[in-house]
Amino acid sequence: MDDSHIVVVGAGLAGLVAARHLATDGAEVTVVERRDEVGGRVRTRTKDGYTLDRGFQVLLTDYPEVRRELDLDALDLRRFTPGATICRPSRRSVLSDPFRDIESLFDSLRNPEVTMSDKLRTLALRQDVSTRDEAEIFDAPDRSIRDHLRDWGFSEDFIEHFVAPFYGGITLDRSLSTSKRVFEYTFKMLSTGSTAVPAEGMQAIPEQLAAAARDEGATIRLGERVESLRGDADGAVVTTGYESIAADAVVVATDPKEARRLTGVESIPNEARGCVTQYYTLPADSGLDAGKRIMLNAADPDPNTIVPLSTVAPEYAPDGMELLSATFLGSAVQDESEEALFEQTRRTLEAWYPERYFPNLERLHTDYVSFAQFSQPPGVHDSLPDTRDPAGRAYLAGDYTAWSSIQGAIRSGREAAEAITRDLTN
Repeated sequence: MDDSHIVVVGAGLAGLVAARHLATDGAEVTVVERRDEVGGRVRTRTKDGYTLDRGFQVLLTDYPEVRRELDLDALDLRRFTPGATICRPSRRSVLSDPFRDIESLFDSLRNPEVTMSDKLRTLALRQDVSTRDEAEIFDAPDRSIRDHLRDWGFSEDFIEHFVAPFYGGITLDRSLSTSKRVFEYTFKMLSTGSTAVPAEGMQAIPEQLAAAARDEGATIRLGERVESLRGDADGAVVTTGYESIAADAVVVATDPKEARRLTGVESIPNEARGCVTQYYTLPADSGLDAGKRIMLNAADPDPNTIVPLSTVAPEYAPDGMELLSATFLGSAVQDESEEALFEQTRRTLEAWYPERYFPNLERLHTDYVSFAQFSQPPGVHDSLPDTRDPAGRAYLAGDYTAWSSIQGAIRSGREAAEAITRDLTN
């Protein structure tokens, strides 16, 4: 590998991980990214002193690839309290994890939204997934989350009032038609680790990966779009708007649509799940009592969740102010105006807190995210492309080779690098 030149197209999580591993193995690595910043879908902006991630995103700290590739201490994580607050007009109740949040045990036991049978089934489900690793879960027969929970005997009220909004936030699919594999593995991770955000925002994750790649000798070129890719058994040529770059191998670590265009691999999924996340400000001490928990909308899908971000991460807002986010699911909301979404959130908060008004709630920013995840219906993971599917010395790296998650993206980058190292040293 010492004399090999590898080009990585895309500086998202997968591309940056691939770059670091290849550089560590001795290759000369050039990363080409069309944006002016690293991160792909994991990005953060600042506005008026507020930290705004591109849509509501979190890090599950027990993902094995996260623990392998990231320095979690350096990210200075701010952790959510396990569980959630289930909200409906005039009523809010806590459902937490008694193993990791003993202080909320009695509130959870008294929760009127969830029967004791559902709570006992949840504990049994936790035990079931704890015995299986990622490969075992994703290799098992598949069905939808909803069908899986019904087979376990969970009540329709529990499915609709807790699982639908909670997993709607994870899978962007409140209908629960997503693969139960995603549910089982994320449930396992939620049961053993933390849900968190870096103090400086989610983009601290790719920034850390980029720094690690550069430390190993990789070069990252921003603001350059790859126009075309030609490959054969001996190597590849990457053409940007500035030049043609000859390489011994190329990692295509772009979004699914761009990866299809560059490689012609038709099995790359391009059906999208989207969302709209809107950010709001309030004066400090506004009286919201959710603590560091996500608030689930049990009564209405719009918005699906409201999150007290600056309660979890005080660095996300200036002193004396609070930052909230609300996330709306589905393709239809992409056409809704910012003002209409804002009014929906205001009405929802006033319904949840009938004793309060929110005249000081202000809209700060709106993210319309048309492609947040690729769609993951039951069985989809059996037909995803392999890292070696492109012709010649081109390789795929992206969550679409695994499953739509930070875990899937990081793992795919490592596996692409390992495949190239094997192929070029044999």
